Amino acid sequence: MRRVFVDSSAFFALVARETRLRTQATVVFHRATSERWALLTTNAVVIETHALLLNRMRQGRRKALEFLDALAHSEVEVERCTEQDEKAAIALLRAHTDKSYSFCDALSFVVMERLGVEEAISYDADFRSYGRFLIH
Repeated sequence: MRRVFVDSSAFFALVARETRLRTQATVVFHRATSERWALLTTNAVVIETHALLLNRMRQGRRKALEFLDALAHSEVEVERCTEQDEKAAIALLRAHTDKSYSFCDALSFVVMERLGVEEAISYDADFRSYGRFLIH
């Protein structure tokens, strides 16, 4: 089964009707459903998405809670970041001195590599600049 990572930028684009990426995100998530992709994310992405919705949307508190409820009732797998993942992400941040990846992005890269996931739904330029994954 095709396993595809979901970044907070993809969740945000799907939920936030005001974004220019809403249509693109809707198409990609419909494709994921019709082709039965196994979607996964991390608890760090869930936390980041909640914060984005809370702080960047009208009725942010309601939207952020609706996101948590929808995720809980979806088939998206939430992988917990481990202490080892955190250490590896910090090492990645230190090694990539020419990049400004967020800690959450670095955790995503590390977890994807640990799980052997090679594809992601993301609208974050850092996922493309990392250069190791197919981005939808």
